[in-house]
Amino acid sequence: MSLCQNVAHLVPRDCSRQRAEDSILSISPDPAVIEDRVDYFGNPICYFTIQEQHRELTVSVTHRVEVWATVPPVANNTPAWELIRDRLRFDRSPPWLDAYQYTFDSRYVAADPRYAAYALHGFTTGKPIVEAVLDLTRRIHSEFIYDPRATNLTTPVAEVFENRRGVCQDFAHLMLACLRSIGLAARYVSGYLSTQPPPGKPRLVGADATHAWVSVFCGELGWVDFDPTNNQIPGDRYVLLAWGRDYEDVSPLKGVILGGGQHVVRVSVDVRPEVELPALVQTQTQS
Repeated sequence: MSLCQNVAHLVPRDCSRQRAEDSILSISPDPAVIEDRVDYFGNPICYFTIQEQHRELTVSVTHRVEVWATVPPVANNTPAWELIRDRLRFDRSPPWLDAYQYTFDSRYVAADPRYAAYALHGFTTGKPIVEAVLDLTRRIHSEFIYDPRATNLTTPVAEVFENRRGVCQDFAHLMLACLRSIGLAARYVSGYLSTQPPPGKPRLVGADATHAWVSVFCGELGWVDFDPTNNQIPGDRYVLLAWGRDYEDVSPLKGVILGGGQHVVRVSVDVRPEVELPALVQTQTQS
C-alpha cells in the first residue's frame, strides 16, 4: 500500500459512569499527519495518514479507564413508553431535541412495519418503558442465535431478522430498528467487555472484540443502556467507546487505502482490572 487515510474511534469517551484516565495510541508505520478531534456526537476521534509504502498497518491502544457501578432504574416504575414517544414529537427542549435525531433512519437501520410488529408484542398499552425494552432485549437474546459466521459488516437488518442469526452488531442494529419503528429514540453504542469475569460469573459473549449495545432515551431518566447479546443492562464490566446512529458513526477504524490487492483485518481486545492488565486494542491491516 502506498497511502491510507483513516479515522479511529478508539479512545473511551467520558460520561456519567466512566472516566478515561489515560490512553496511549501507537501506530505503525508512523503517520505523516495525525490529529485528535471530537466528532458530531461528542466522541473523541483520531485522524491519521500514512504516506509511505507499507504492507501492514498496526494500531494499538492502551487505556486506563475508571468505571463506576450504577444502579439501574426500577423497570416497572418508569414512564409509559407511549408518553416518551409522543413527547419526542413536540418537545424541543435541549435533551428531547437531541434525542429526537435518534428516531430517524440511518444508513444501516431503517424503520419497517415488520420490526414495529415484533417490538409491539412487548410494548403493550401503558407499559413502563424500561420494562418494555427489557422484554425486547430478552426476546432478541432468546430468539436469535449468536453466530459469527452468519453475517458480515454489511449484512442488512432484514437478513438478520429473517435468518435469526448474527453477532452483537447485528442484534444492536435490529433492536434499534424495532425501537425506531415505534417512534422511540435509540442510539448505537460501541465499547469493550471485561474478558475475565469475576469469580462465579459467566463470561460475556463478544468480549474478544469491540462490543455493541443499545441506549434508549427514557425521558427524565435520560439514556438507559441495554445489551441484547447478553440480555442485561450494562454495568461496570462494560467500557464505553462511542455512540452514534449506527455502526457507521462509531466504527473503530475506517478509511481509504490506495494500492495493494486483498486486505485482511485482525482485531483483538483484552480488558482486565488494573491490578492485572489495562485494556488493549490492536488492529492490523495486511495486503
